[in-house]
Amino acid sequence: MNSPRISPVTDPDDDLAAYIERVGLRGPDGTPLNIFGTLAQHPDLLRRWMPLAGHVMSKNSLSPRHRELLILRTGHRCASLYEFSQHAQIALDCDMSADEVMAVRGPVDDSRWNPIERSLLRAADELHDDQRISDATWAELAAAFDDRGLIDIVFTVGQYTMVAMFLNTSGVHLDPGVDAAW
Repeated sequence: MNSPRISPVTDPDDDLAAYIERVGLRGPDGTPLNIFGTLAQHPDLLRRWMPLAGHVMSKNSLSPRHRELLILRTGHRCASLYEFSQHAQIALDCDMSADEVMAVRGPVDDSRWNPIERSLLRAADELHDDQRISDATWAELAAAFDDRGLIDIVFTVGQYTMVAMFLNTSGVHLDPGVDAAW
């Protein structure tokens, strides 16, 4: 897709500009990140979606590493270059190496992953393929996470599946300074 199907807002009205500033949706160049600029075409949805997105990114009970494993696997399985590339950078600040980031795209049973990480990757795959986590994977996860953690696993994959659908469909381009991760 050469040009986005929905272009990012480039000149938001004062109310929307204030919201973008208050919530911190700008990139290093001072413009809203493309996902937020594109969602700003529907300001009411942007405002209502941000609490869920904020919870998943910074307030859920998962460790940042576990969260990023789920997001990267979901981005890969949903073929979302934007999602995977953005989170490839974020993951490097969450105790993941560049090799691990790329390995998320490979087999779940890769020996670099510990048993909990394999269960998380498997859960992302099962949610993608079957829209549910199997009993066997659930039992593995339930041995490592409390109910809040289990809920956060499902909502992290669900949130980023929805985001990938939006990014892929609307053709959101990578942000300046973000390299394509594949």
